[in-house]
Amino acid sequence: MIISDLFEETFLSLSANKSRSVLTILGIVIGIGSVIAMISVGQGTTANISNQIESLGTNLLTVSPGSQRRSMVQGGMGSSQSLTMEDAEAIREITDIQAVAPTVSARKQVTIKGANTNTSINGIDTNYFGVKSVELESGAFITEAQIKSRAKVAILGPTTVTNLFGEGFDSVGEKIRIAGQEFTVIGVTKAKGGTGFGSSDDLIYIPITTAQQYFTGSQNVSNINIQVKTTDLMTSAQDQVQVLLLERHNISDVAKADFSIMNQADMLSTMSSVAGSMTLLLAAIAGISLVVGGIGIMNMMLTTVTERTREIGLRKSLGATKNDISSQFLAESVALTFIGGVIGIVIGYLASLIIAKFGSMTTVVTVWSVGLSFGISALIGIVFGYYPARRAAKLDPIDALRYQ
Repeated sequence: MIISDLFEETFLSLSANKSRSVLTILGIVIGIGSVIAMISVGQGTTANISNQIESLGTNLLTVSPGSQRRSMVQGGMGSSQSLTMEDAEAIREITDIQAVAPTVSARKQVTIKGANTNTSINGIDTNYFGVKSVELESGAFITEAQIKSRAKVAILGPTTVTNLFGEGFDSVGEKIRIAGQEFTVIGVTKAKGGTGFGSSDDLIYIPITTAQQYFTGSQNVSNINIQVKTTDLMTSAQDQVQVLLLERHNISDVAKADFSIMNQADMLSTMSSVAGSMTLLLAAIAGISLVVGGIGIMNMMLTTVTERTREIGLRKSLGATKNDISSQFLAESVALTFIGGVIGIVIGYLASLIIAKFGSMTTVVTVWSVGLSFGISALIGIVFGYYPARRAAKLDPIDALRYQ
């Protein structure tokens, strides 16, 4: 059969039953659209997780008090008091390390006249903003002199500013009270967005010595943030920090360590793997609708074969081969899925945009997801169209002509 004749026959056959063809195509459209949309959500989540973890700092190791298990349960901010400022100073001597920023964290009530909020207070040193990649929107950084003098100064996150003073307010120079102690606002950080580990925009930064004197009353720290010189040295630096702290804490068995070290690269890899698994799960769920759509195509093609039995007998009696008949019905099946696939890709793309705009979620439509969906639609057309096509090709011409 000539290709042009095959296309013409396919068009005429599908046009003869417009309503049935449209409903069959609709099943594929829904399936492909769902797959595209769900994969875009999964890919967007993966990209969002990666960006937010990387925004925490580059080449970052975080040492937290308590065992690994406890740190994971409590988000790396355990109540254990096993880390000190002396530990941080000792870590600075490791050659693979570029900077060290110990932190004292506490959650306190913050008030001004007519407003209040409950947020995290981070006591930091001068290295913190560089290690954690935090930038200022306005004002000034905490200085070494303010740390030595235990000055009552504070840098606010943008969300904290909004909660206390309102949207767009210039809070630099204003007075706030943290757990009853008056502080002067000297800066506001740039917005970075929230993460699965808490929002970096809803924080207040104060000198670490001030936090220790007024809020903790000890030299212990909540964690030690370590910036390694290069990515290649991350594992080596982690091992050196572990050996150093085990020696300082007089612990011989690693399993009994009273601290844990979180490697940013490992965390990124783990979270990306989890997000990837979620993407596959979402795609698999959406793929069920594709199978249903394929069954719809098979059902339609079997009905079409039955309705056109006499036509098939006539074609065979005029010299049409089994391959001609099979190709004709298979082409119709593939055409249905092809049309449905194209429309489904457009619908899926639009759905991802709508989800991103109104669902407050990040979505990413990738070329491979579009190609995968398109390939699946073509495969469904072939797989679910093959049986009806072969059934039509095997019909005996004499019996077909007698069919009523």
